[in-house]
Amino acid sequence: MKKAIHALLASALLASTAIAAPASDVMIPIRQFVDGFNKGDTKSAFAAYATGDEFAPHRWTGPNAAQQWADDYDKHAVATGVSDGSVKYDAPTRTEIEGDLAYVIVPTVYLYKEHGKAMAEEASATFVLHQEDGVWKIRSWTWTGVNPIQQSSPSFHKAVCFKSSERNTIF
Repeated sequence: MKKAIHALLASALLASTAIAAPASDVMIPIRQFVDGFNKGDTKSAFAAYATGDEFAPHRWTGPNAAQQWADDYDKHAVATGVSDGSVKYDAPTRTEIEGDLAYVIVPTVYLYKEHGKAMAEEASATFVLHQEDGVWKIRSWTWTGVNPIQQSSPSFHKAVCFKSSERNTIF
């Protein structure tokens, strides 16, 4: 997986009962997935998924969805001249936990180069998680972004995203 979260993974979930965990716990696999992605550590990123946008097939499901998405992203990046992708994320704007299921919305910005030009795409990443053996795992996620814009300066993304200095995002 080179670098970019620009996909959608959709799946239906069936609710079951369990003890609700603190909201902060649901961010653990999201951070693991995004941080692993940013470092090129696919093993760590894929481990965040429970037991797949802009490029076909637009939907990835099943036990190898993350790996299939990464392969398709790599093909898309090569075909469209995308490189140096990195996703920055901020604290969740919404977290809903019901039993062993969680729904989390995270503000993001996808920074990348397209044919050498620096680009930025603000978005929200929405995750559905399932608690397995007391550990949150990603069941599905979707990326909802605006049209990317070319960055006018190196500090451009600071102006368009995460205006709060209290957030944990580092640029």
